[in-house]
Amino acid sequence: MKRFLFTVLLLTVAAAALSGCKKGGTKDGKNGGEVVVGITQDLDSLDPHKAVAAGTKEVLYNLFEGLVKSDPSGNLVPAVAESYRISEDGKTYTFVLRSDVTFHNGKKLTAEDVIYSLKRVAGKLETSDPEVQVLAAFSVISDITSAKENDKDTIVVTLQEGNTELIGYFTASIVPCDYTEQKTKPVGTGPFKFVSYTPMSGLVMERNDSYYGKAPSLKKVTFSISESTDAAFLKLQAGEIDIFPYLTADQAAQLKDKYYIEVGEMSLVQGLFLNNKVKPFDQKEVRQAVNYAIDKDEILAILNEGKGKKIGSGVYAGFTAYYNENCVNTYSYDPEKAKQLLKEAGYPDGFTFTCAVPSNYTYHVQTAEVIASQLKKVGITMEIQLIEWASWLSDVYHDHNHQSTIIGLDSQLAPSDILKYYISGSKKNFINYESEEFDRAYNDALATTDPAQKKALYLKAQQCLADDAASVFLQSPSLMVAVRKGLTGYTFYPVYVQDMSAISEQK
Repeated sequence: MKRFLFTVLLLTVAAAALSGCKKGGTKDGKNGGEVVVGITQDLDSLDPHKAVAAGTKEVLYNLFEGLVKSDPSGNLVPAVAESYRISEDGKTYTFVLRSDVTFHNGKKLTAEDVIYSLKRVAGKLETSDPEVQVLAAFSVISDITSAKENDKDTIVVTLQEGNTELIGYFTASIVPCDYTEQKTKPVGTGPFKFVSYTPMSGLVMERNDSYYGKAPSLKKVTFSISESTDAAFLKLQAGEIDIFPYLTADQAAQLKDKYYIEVGEMSLVQGLFLNNKVKPFDQKEVRQAVNYAIDKDEILAILNEGKGKKIGSGVYAGFTAYYNENCVNTYSYDPEKAKQLLKEAGYPDGFTFTCAVPSNYTYHVQTAEVIASQLKKVGITMEIQLIEWASWLSDVYHDHNHQSTIIGLDSQLAPSDILKYYISGSKKNFINYESEEFDRAYNDALATTDPAQKKALYLKAQQCLADDAASVFLQSPSLMVAVRKGLTGYTFYPVYVQDMSAISEQK
């Protein structure tokens, strides 16, 4: 059974989530059951404010919530806030809090918890924690206060300048302000609560029976960690995993007897990311040559059976409100053009470079193998260096110590978030790209409250990345998910999550 997820217009257009199975469960959602979900990387933190990897965030999504959250169609809907409003000038965000939210440790959620959480991710606490992943977008916040509105706690966030897209960042997790064990025993407000975690083995969570919303059907969920997609596939064949979201096309074909194969599109920018400050990629002509030497259609055909969407810049195809489709054909496959540019750049016989690829992501490894074969045709040798995920985070992402890498980038529901990796001098700019024109377009887009102008500026920023051949932006890959027959409710989102709250055993 297949379900196809069509492109959604994030933030602006609602599209019904498609499902190939009927909904199960009782009125309150509780019909019990346990599932095991396969994942292919260890968690980098149990504290949601310190998590870096998309693979960690997709798990913690079940434990934590923000003031708002995304629905399956990409609309931002209230979560621990029951409502919100944004002033016309974009300088004031007002959130009315729900009065029935409790944390997993039994503590009632208060305005103080919300203020603490927002200041923590904004880097505005008096005592800062260097491990917290500070949201650069929150730097415009000048004040966060609480008030009463119709006898309900209200949070008022005041900005130094107007920014109407900041709402996408208020998905940031709300945590209790006086809790000190978040690193080992995470406590949130989500539909599931933490039970246990064993590094390189798995995380166990159970239903939160005190959840303010509809209670999940499942009683227990285990996220089982495998070292690779191949290792997880063996568990699938043995019936040890109920849900696995990272199938390759050939694996999916072998599982149809016991599993539904759900097909969607990742909200992800997969790319061959080039370090712009390391030879030979410090030359624009070399980066352009690599772009011309790569056949994206062949990559999609080999890895995705032709599914997925080619991209040409730093925004994924599903983000249709801000996606610049004109960038897709900036570098059409042209090996002769690639050879010409290499000659002009002083590499008539090609060159050799190293590409660091996380070994736990089979899809990225397979992509690297296809690209290496293509580059050979123009005299370029790409040596694939398989590294552990922890090493990728420390060496590539944090220290920028690499020639190139193949990875997928996800984001919050804001264009500024997916493009933050290219701001000159930013710690998150792991390709060391520098462009005054890009920076100006990006910052102007953040500053304007005019929707049309904002879109035009973000489109311009993407064009800068394409024109400069900042990297090789490959595709928004298709996503094939194995779901054990008998389970229903698996849902695709425009953000990178594994939502277990709607999963149930089909009656």
